Amino acid sequence: MFTLESLVANASLRLKVLLPGPEGAMDEPVAWVHNTELPDPSAYVRERELVLTNGLWAGQVSAARFVAGVRRARAAGIVFGLRAETPVTPPDLVDACRDAGLPLLEIAPEVPFTAISQAVSALYADQRRESLAGTVRRGDALATAISRGAGVSGVLAVLRRDHDLPLAVVDRMGRTLAAAGTELDDAQARTVAAGLARRPPALELDLGGVTAALFLVGAVGDVDAALVCLRPLSTLGAAEREALEQAGRFLSLEVAKQQAVQAIEMRFAGELLDMVLSGGTRAGEVAGRLRAFGVDPSEPLAVCALTFTDPHPATPPGPVGGRGEVASTGLAGEQGPVASTGLAEAVGDFFGGAGIPAVVIGGTHDVVVVFAWRDADSELPPLAQRLLAAVERRFPGRRAVAGLGGVAPYAARLRQPLLHAREACRVLRRSRTGPVVRSFAELGTHRLLLGLVDQETLHGFAHDLLTPLRDHDARRGGDLERTLRAFLDHDGHWADTAAALHVHVNTLRNRLTKVADLTGRDVGRTEDRVDMFLALAIDAMD
Repeated sequence: MFTLESLVANASLRLKVLLPGPEGAMDEPVAWVHNTELPDPSAYVRERELVLTNGLWAGQVSAARFVAGVRRARAAGIVFGLRAETPVTPPDLVDACRDAGLPLLEIAPEVPFTAISQAVSALYADQRRESLAGTVRRGDALATAISRGAGVSGVLAVLRRDHDLPLAVVDRMGRTLAAAGTELDDAQARTVAAGLARRPPALELDLGGVTAALFLVGAVGDVDAALVCLRPLSTLGAAEREALEQAGRFLSLEVAKQQAVQAIEMRFAGELLDMVLSGGTRAGEVAGRLRAFGVDPSEPLAVCALTFTDPHPATPPGPVGGRGEVASTGLAGEQGPVASTGLAEAVGDFFGGAGIPAVVIGGTHDVVVVFAWRDADSELPPLAQRLLAAVERRFPGRRAVAGLGGVAPYAARLRQPLLHAREACRVLRRSRTGPVVRSFAELGTHRLLLGLVDQETLHGFAHDLLTPLRDHDARRGGDLERTLRAFLDHDGHWADTAAALHVHVNTLRNRLTKVADLTGRDVGRTEDRVDMFLALAIDAMD
């Protein structure tokens, strides 16, 4: 756009300012010029257009009526063209413009209105050329920043050379990948992630009293992140929007590049499990693969397996933007339903932040992490608790569990800790309650055995045994199931069980006799008592 001041500065137009209008009006942007002699041009003049007129309407309406129409159209001002019949601008027009607060300019008779149109066209052409040149320069700078590995931060730095805007890049996992001119807190970042999860994604959000515009960043059609500008969309100029949209496209290239790297690392890390589990000749490759991820294979190595216990719709994996440090932290890619929730990324971020060299591998049912460990074995459970706390902060409302497999003295001894960690994790995953961190050694033998049996068969067994008790309790308002649980919890001690239930021992005997009648299992027989114990244990599993 141009301004009235820029037109006046063009000496060839020979414009004279009769009324500058309100303060700053001469410097306000003007949309275009409009030549009219209509008595009421308000229906045809667009907002912020400059009205050019010779006053041929004067025989039909007063100057005040004409100016009122121009004012209703919210025009930028009036240029009155002098001619032989009107060698000076009519005083009533001057008075009407003064009363309306409208800028009024005068153009000499020798200068046609087309000269103004041509000057405006030239201004627009110059501005367009300058804008295109700026876009090309900025594109070159963005491409250079990305090619040199500057990543997301480099893109923001290029943007802020031309536009002093508060900017941040947030991925759909709620992580701030980079920021410039502002800082987002965790709550604001989570709000952005929630906005990206909408369908369609949000383009403007309230971040705790601050309105922010979102420019979407994606790779291969998905929305992976947002370039966040802490300004409302309505306050951003055309040049600013164009720059932000251009930066968003370059950020998409960065995300695509990082996702390609992550895909390679996913396969590279995933092969590590095969090497460890297969043994034989491939076991010799384990040490080299660990070194590639910055993990010393000659040092003690711990293994932990994690997963979510609750069913939850898988959310798309977060972007990899700004993850050039993957090799040093040992974060590998993700695959499968569990990995697609972003659990592997959360685990990788935890170990990277703790400065612990690690390899994180996302699988179909769990996420396995192999990491350097020089502390005592007793310190592993507290570490796992801190890890789960970090995961829960990333995924509020989700229940995660961790199985510990112990510590291998060096890489060649990793197979057993790996198997133990995954088995402990599998057992914990099937439990709706109870501890969230357990080592293989801490799990009861019966839990490990149950984990090896087909789940449909197990639940069928538990259902058949417990249903008669539950039906009886539902019909009679009884406590047979609760009584059985209490008896087994108290290791079959009659007096202790009766005291815990606040009933007489004879009442307890009558209830357990009824249990035997309904189930065909007598709590006095070890074999039957084991069946009842297992049925209740299975019932507590998913």
